[in-house]
Amino acid sequence: MDNKANILAISGSTRSSSSNLNLIKAIAGLRPEAFTITIYEGLSDLPHFNPDMDTANLHPAVAEFRKRISQSDGVLICTPEYAMGVPGTLKNAIDWTVSSMEFSKKPTALITASLSGNMAHQSLSGTLQVIEAKVTDETHLLVPFVKTKISDAGEITDMKTLDEIEKLLTAFEYLIRNGKDQ
Repeated sequence: MDNKANILAISGSTRSSSSNLNLIKAIAGLRPEAFTITIYEGLSDLPHFNPDMDTANLHPAVAEFRKRISQSDGVLICTPEYAMGVPGTLKNAIDWTVSSMEFSKKPTALITASLSGNMAHQSLSGTLQVIEAKVTDETHLLVPFVKTKISDAGEITDMKTLDEIEKLLTAFEYLIRNGKDQ
């Protein structure tokens, strides 16, 4: 019996070789016994959020995105900070879930990995709280100066960061396994 948690990982960067994508790939290799991590690659395919388009005839990319979140046991968001805020494509994707509530009570881990990241991390934390994502203090992590802490090959080279990610993953697994009814 496969007892792995199915995690949908979303990189806030759409760059094909972003530090955040590399970080997700590194994380995917850290706990293969606990998690099956699938990287969502359709962020750029989502149309601009428009409430008038949030109808029964939903854009196929939006319907697929919502379905992938609903079918996951948890969501891992790993994002940079752009111009002191959340990347537009990531915020757009999250906006598509507000009325349909896929994030409500969904165990979620948030890693903001950027040069600084403070502003985006605060903003996205607030958004996740408003949409009722299940995020705890232990499933939040800010990784400043990310380019000095992960290689282009997707290896976490900074031991303090690796330790912090391990702690986040332990808390995330606990949240998924034990926090469903809390």
